[in-house]
Amino acid sequence: MARFRRQISDGEEQRAANLELFYDLVFVFSITQVSHHLLEHLTWQGAGQALLVLLVVWWSWTYTTWVTNELDTDSPVIRLLLIALMLASLLMAIAIPEAFGDKGLLFAGSYFAIQVGRHAFLTFVVADARTIERERAGRILTWLFAAGVLWLAGGFAEGGARTALWVAALMIDYGAPACLYWVPGRKPLTGDSWDLETSHFAERFQLFIIIALGETIVLTGATTSGLDLTTARIAALAIAFLTTAALWWLYFGYVADIAQRRLTLAHDAGLLARDGFTYLHVVLVAGITVSAVGDELMIAHPSDELPVAELAVLASGPAIYLLGHVLFRLRLAGTVSWRRLAGAVACMAIGVIGTVVPAMVVGGLIVAVLVAVIVSERRAASRRSARGEPSPIERLEAAAAARG
Repeated sequence: MARFRRQISDGEEQRAANLELFYDLVFVFSITQVSHHLLEHLTWQGAGQALLVLLVVWWSWTYTTWVTNELDTDSPVIRLLLIALMLASLLMAIAIPEAFGDKGLLFAGSYFAIQVGRHAFLTFVVADARTIERERAGRILTWLFAAGVLWLAGGFAEGGARTALWVAALMIDYGAPACLYWVPGRKPLTGDSWDLETSHFAERFQLFIIIALGETIVLTGATTSGLDLTTARIAALAIAFLTTAALWWLYFGYVADIAQRRLTLAHDAGLLARDGFTYLHVVLVAGITVSAVGDELMIAHPSDELPVAELAVLASGPAIYLLGHVLFRLRLAGTVSWRRLAGAVACMAIGVIGTVVPAMVVGGLIVAVLVAVIVSERRAASRRSARGEPSPIERLEAAAAARG
């Protein structure tokens, strides 16, 4: 794979390429499509469908991110690969609103083309024979093809049969990394089988969080622009914006930096990247997506008491997001973020009392919870600094030095 690998000098950090940022633009549209699907189907079935579609979108993006972490995006061959994947991703996003209807085959076929096509290219064109890259790509291709058959079969099926086939396919897709793409009769892969450039990898996932947050801004702005600007609606817009800002702060205040440093210093970076980023970051994205839908409902009906389904969306988005942070920290550091866990519980409690107060009051209380979490964490950091205790990053570096 030498002719297609990124060439990085010793001590140089790899950064996201312009082509990768261009590729990400399709996923702004994809997340918007998922949000609209949930907004138009506020039932348990609709929520399940939106979750399945989101997991598919996430999986297609994640696999490409792992690939571009190693490949030279300045190579014309790799550029053509990413542009082809981008086109297929656009077709998949277009099919999302009718994925469980008339465009199921387009949705499944596009996803099949992305996953199988990408790794067939890696296996037979990019990777040299008898290398770990060929072995690894071939095993991943085997799993993707096995799931892909079910995806295509679901595209041809209808109703409950389509859902059942796609759920089975999704279980294969998401189970594959957990067992490191085990294939009978072959030597097991390990986390070291992937040559991970951690600064680039962490940055790519940070950028997807920005994509999701940006979609929230777009959704709330588009909703508000199409409605009368009453005082209550302007207040609701401000609350929605502050919610998005708080979600940004909770991730980029210090979590992003600590996560990247933890990944850099880890002796099992491949496995940590799989668990903390590939698996757990989708919980954060789901929380942001649901929060965007909740904000749109609040802006549309700021002075009304929302129905139970709409209220559940408004409260659960930030709660899911905070819970994702709890799980992320537990995997990366082995400790529980009690403040964020308490914040998640508080958001759900607000949802309960929201049955008797207007939507923008519920939104305002949720913002207050998010701000309280941020302030309490900042105060704890200040007290720790005053006592002369090391910061989380300093503790990580000390632990790495002790191991080394």
